[in-house]
Amino acid sequence: MTTNIDTVKDTDTVLRTEGVNVYYGDFLAVKNIWLDIPKNKVTAFIGPSGCGKSTLLRCYNRLNDLIDSFRAEGKIFYCGKNLYAPDIDPVEVRRRIGMVFQRPNPFPKSIYDNITFGAKINGYKGDMDELVETSLRKAALWDEVKDKLKQSGLSLSGGQQQRLCIARAIAVQPDVILMDEPCSALDPLSTLRVEELITELKEQYSIVIVTHNMQQATRVSDMTAFFNVEPTEKGARMGYLVEYDRTELIFNDPKQKATQEYISGRFG
Repeated sequence: MTTNIDTVKDTDTVLRTEGVNVYYGDFLAVKNIWLDIPKNKVTAFIGPSGCGKSTLLRCYNRLNDLIDSFRAEGKIFYCGKNLYAPDIDPVEVRRRIGMVFQRPNPFPKSIYDNITFGAKINGYKGDMDELVETSLRKAALWDEVKDKLKQSGLSLSGGQQQRLCIARAIAVQPDVILMDEPCSALDPLSTLRVEELITELKEQYSIVIVTHNMQQATRVSDMTAFFNVEPTEKGARMGYLVEYDRTELIFNDPKQKATQEYISGRFG
C-alpha cells in the first residue's frame, strides 16, 4: 500500500464495497455486492453454504489473490483507497486487515514467537515483551499463559489456540479483523469466551465475522448481511446479497421474503 493511505477517513465506514463481482475463471461466484462496513462495530455475514460469505470476506484483505483463477470487478475502499488499485501492496493490506480462520492454526512455535512473528516481519521496533503481553491481554489469554510463554502454541486447548490466533492478529496492529467462522471448531464454553472477546474487541477494532450460527450473529453483531444463492444456467451456484441492516431488524423485521424464510429455518 502506498503512502497517503490514511489521508482520507470516513467517520463511519471502514470498508466500502461498490459493485463487486467475484470470478473464478469464467464462473461468476459472487454478484454485484454493494455494502458498507461500519467502524468499531461487529458485522455478521450469514447465509447458506456456497453463497459467497467467505469469498467476499477474503476480498477485504486480498487473500483471494493467492488463487490463480480469481478475478474481482468493482471497487473495495479502505480509508478512501481502492484496495484493488495497481499501486496497492497486498501484503500491507493484510497487515491493516487481519484474518482469523475457521480452525485454530497456531504456528509450530512457542506462544511468545507466535505473537512476535508478524511484528518482526513488519519491522516492529518497540518492546517485544510488552507487545506480547498487550496482545495476549487483549485476547483475554494472558493470565492463562503468562507462565508458559516458551511452550508451543500447539500445546494449548482449542479455545486457547483460537484466542492465541486472535492475539497474533492483534499484534500486527490492524484496523480491521476478519473472522471466518472462528467458533465452528470450538466447544460451547470456548465459543462463549470467543464471543465475549469479540464484543470487547470492537471498542478498538472493526470486526467482520462469517457465521452459520444465527444465534451467534444475534449475540455478537451490530449489523447483519444475509446472502443467498441462485442457480446459474450451467448448474453452478452464484452468491448475492439479499438484505443488510441492523441485526435486530434482520432477525425481528426482515424486509425480504428469503431472509424471513432463512432465519425461520425453512432452508439453509
